[in-house]
Amino acid sequence: MSGCPSCGSADKHGSGGGPFSTGRDLVEFVINAHGGTVKDQAIADGGYETNCQGCNAPFTLMTYVGKCPDCGGVHAIAPVHRSAERIQFAGKDFVL
Repeated sequence: MSGCPSCGSADKHGSGGGPFSTGRDLVEFVINAHGGTVKDQAIADGGYETNCQGCNAPFTLMTYVGKCPDCGGVHAIAPVHRSAERIQFAGKDFVL
């Protein structure tokens, strides 16, 4: 893994993925980033309006890891990204 651009360290993030991963790898990366402190942080400016990548229901991703209120699909975005287009989906079988 190549380390976090915000802190310059791979050690704080655990194994697997990085902020430019996709799908489940990105979701797992954000869940574990900085000892798990990133996942529940609020996204600035009220979050990102998006559609669930599992069921297509609209919802707002308010924290860096969140669930679709309709189907429970887990989505995440790395803090280094600044647009809803970078939101990744962990897959229908992923459970927090």
